[in-house]
Amino acid sequence: MEAQTARAADAVSYLLIESKGNWAGPTAGAFLLDAAALAEAGHRVRVFLVEDGVLSAVGTGVPEIERLAAAGAEILVDDFSAAQRALGATRLSPHVRLAGMDAVAAALAEDGCRGVWH
Repeated sequence: MEAQTARAADAVSYLLIESKGNWAGPTAGAFLLDAAALAEAGHRVRVFLVEDGVLSAVGTGVPEIERLAAAGAEILVDDFSAAQRALGATRLSPHVRLAGMDAVAAALAEDGCRGVWH
């Protein structure tokens, strides 16, 4: 029990913002896999998909999204970017939820949250 409490105290909160789609090259998918590795290591991880990054959440069976969800990461999709690309909630992975920039601002305002934009 003490080891679990110590690990929770050492865990860092991350907000990783992805603006590139999976087709943008190997770094787009790698960024999401890095986020999954952080979550698997016990850190609190939130991924915010924005701009073309929202396309990574279309449909089911996207390996990076599946791994993030399995690791317990929270996956947010920018509602404005999704609307600009005519992506309704029914076209998105069941592992994601639509959110606005207010969710990003709130996360970044939390003590100890580390933000990374790609």
